[in-house]
Amino acid sequence: MRTIIPTLIFLLLTTNIPAQVTDSNLKISHLTGDFYVFTTFNLYKGSRIPANGMYLVTDKGVILFDTPWDTTQFQPLLDSIKVKHNKNVILSFATHFHEDRTGGLEYYKQQGIKTYTTKQTDELSKERGKKRAEFLIDKDTVFTVGQYSFQTYYPGHGHAPDNIIIWFEKEKILYGGCLIKSTDDTDLGNLSDANVNDYATTIKNVQGKCKKPKHIIPGHGSWASTRSLQHTLEMAEQLHQQKH
Repeated sequence: MRTIIPTLIFLLLTTNIPAQVTDSNLKISHLTGDFYVFTTFNLYKGSRIPANGMYLVTDKGVILFDTPWDTTQFQPLLDSIKVKHNKNVILSFATHFHEDRTGGLEYYKQQGIKTYTTKQTDELSKERGKKRAEFLIDKDTVFTVGQYSFQTYYPGHGHAPDNIIIWFEKEKILYGGCLIKSTDDTDLGNLSDANVNDYATTIKNVQGKCKKPKHIIPGHGSWASTRSLQHTLEMAEQLHQQKH
């Protein structure tokens, strides 16, 4: 039984299906090619809310974009990736300082994973007592890992003062984090660190940078629609009008 059970687990995890639930607290979904979305959950204002991160499988290893919101899922995510792809996570990027993005940075650093945020995110993380990365990005930067390249881009203050997006220009994949809202959302969500006046301009900057994305991953909720960027802009413009 010792050899049969791991084999069964391996077969279940490597079955090619659109969404893979490893347990009730961690969901891994295939996006396209070597791109996957992982979703964990936490309580916000009494409701169980999903939070999306993304990972990319490269020839050199796996890259995480944001960390699990649920602290119990830091290691299960690494384990699931190892079983599914037979590769280790080598890099981890957080897109702003909130806990649903940075929570696992120090844990992953302890596992030998190189962790990155912008300098602005690090300053806010230090000020607010959040987890911090080992390496800092001081400007928009293109990274090449294995066969893939992507750019970190700061479009301006929106959801948070430091929110960045990740743009895969060749694949036309936009990882938006919490700056971008799902088309299922009816408002901009947590505005405690947001800039209502600049939000719409910041989204327009993303639209100018990321032309015709084929996939857009918001920080929370469904990524099925590529209208999420325009949807976020419309809500930001409406909110701005309401405030003035």
